Amino acid sequence: MKAEFLSWWHQLHSETAPGPVRADRASLRRAESVSAVVCLPAYQRIYRRLLDRHEGAPWLPHEQDRIAALIGLAAHLKDQDGSSLPDAMSRRAEGSDRNAVSELRFARLLESPDLDALFVGLRRTLPLIEHRADPARLADDLFGWGDFVRKQWAYAYRWPDKPGA
Repeated sequence: MKAEFLSWWHQLHSETAPGPVRADRASLRRAESVSAVVCLPAYQRIYRRLLDRHEGAPWLPHEQDRIAALIGLAAHLKDQDGSSLPDAMSRRAEGSDRNAVSELRFARLLESPDLDALFVGLRRTLPLIEHRADPARLADDLFGWGDFVRKQWAYAYRWPDKPGA
């Protein structure tokens, strides 16, 4: 499934993407929630592609929601730079002592009570990291979201030093 997802993502962000693909990208970017993503024809097209190539047990409802969150967020990623999300969020502009994403915003992401809250938080965070991260790692993190991934993110994020510490 991941290979099919990445193929779709590359097509979605291709410089030579045809008009209908660009329209799908635009509609996915406008979706403000996981439910809104699910209701889009653009999402249903990629979901059906993924479903056709899926082997094994049918997806459970929470897995379907994670796929929708992934597709909705992936539409916002413009560049695949190999960075995990916490690496990208703690990236600093040259000469700056501030992370792209503040400690408070990052901590709120870690505390997301459910997938919808995480989706909204990440959707708002992606512009701060210039829409650059690794879509494959995004997929892994969304599908594995829970205490383990939260801890991995906390370890990967470069927390700024406090003055006087």
